[in-house]
Amino acid sequence: MSVTATAVPVAPVAPQAAPAPTAAHARQNDSALASLEKRILVAIARRLPRAIGPDHLTGLGLLSMLGVGAAFAASSVEPRLLYLVPVLLALNWFGDSLDGTVARVRDEQRPRYGYYVDHVVDIFGAVALFSGLALSGAMQPVIALSLLVAYVAAMAEVFLATHVTHVFRLASFGFGPTELRIVLAAGAIALVGRPTVAVPLVGRVPLFDVGGLIAALGIATAFVASAIRIARQLAREEQVRR
Repeated sequence: MSVTATAVPVAPVAPQAAPAPTAAHARQNDSALASLEKRILVAIARRLPRAIGPDHLTGLGLLSMLGVGAAFAASSVEPRLLYLVPVLLALNWFGDSLDGTVARVRDEQRPRYGYYVDHVVDIFGAVALFSGLALSGAMQPVIALSLLVAYVAAMAEVFLATHVTHVFRLASFGFGPTELRIVLAAGAIALVGRPTVAVPLVGRVPLFDVGGLIAALGIATAFVASAIRIARQLAREEQVRR
């Protein structure tokens, strides 16, 4: 008695699709300083030593923002440490703004990696910044937490909008990261003397409490305005035919 092996046909396995080589979105920056900033960054990127790469700059951006948070936190003991904040913010601008520019100028782009890492770093930096403000004694912790929540919500909306519109917006109402750094640097210098402002029906309150509430309201307004605009745009583009 013999046994004959029968070949069983096997369906070919389709090769797994490779991830898209590029991030399918365009960058949009209509902030007040965007045009000037772009020219400066490109000029710096063309002159930067090849030994300094985008990842080094991303690391610099993160470390400097962690330093900003630490300086704010330590200012509760030594207010003069706030003079470090503008310097650290300048380093943060250099690293955070230049990393992508260097990659584009050198044609060494890794769009998905860069997009992901850059924004994870931004979130770490935001947590450090607002934690430092909460520990500084210059801002009520609940206001600092409100700012962090508003920031994370706004960033989440930007990421969702980027996914569905393929446009990555870097600014709202003419304000982008660079303008916000300038405002924060000026506020840190003013904070050395622990200034207060008069609020009707309340009296004098710390400057950063008022500034924090205004900033949280501004971020929340930008979040709502963008969410409504994007939802209307998508509704027009995807109308249901009855």
